[in-house]
Amino acid sequence: MINREESERILEEYIDDDNLRLHCRMVAAAMEAYASDLDLSEEDIEKWWTAGLLHDLDWEKFPDEHPNKAINDIFPKMDLSNEIIEAIKAHAPERTGKRPEAEMDKYLFACDELSGFMNAVSLVRPNGFQDMKPKSVTKKLKDKRFAENVSREDIKEGVEMINKELRDHLLFLIEVFKEKP
Repeated sequence: MINREESERILEEYIDDDNLRLHCRMVAAAMEAYASDLDLSEEDIEKWWTAGLLHDLDWEKFPDEHPNKAINDIFPKMDLSNEIIEAIKAHAPERTGKRPEAEMDKYLFACDELSGFMNAVSLVRPNGFQDMKPKSVTKKLKDKRFAENVSREDIKEGVEMINKELRDHLLFLIEVFKEKP
């Protein structure tokens, strides 16, 4: 399997936008933290981190084909496990037809949209993530005009998939993102 250095190189090769790179790194950090919290093996922690980092690899250059372009044309040239590819496929079920089934799939789905939303919230706060509370995120979730392209339904569904309360998921991610990747 490819290592972190190779994964980062690939990310920078395919994604030029700093905000999208940040999003990918945030999702990777969230996935790594959850894999550690679930007491998974070091090998699995690396797989979860890699899935998070590479999940939007084709978004910038091939938005209409995302994530199928990466799944069909980019990932087969890499040394990625089938688990990683399947998790990335399942993070966009409306585009791939694959629903999240495996634990990694569910956590990637649960962390993706919410990470992007939380980053948007952090940008309108004077101290970013440092003093963020779940209540400030849930308040913004209710404002349909704030980060309106983020699917509230996907966030709700993701939280349910991992059997967490939204508040607990937010608390966990806030702690992860205080040390922004």
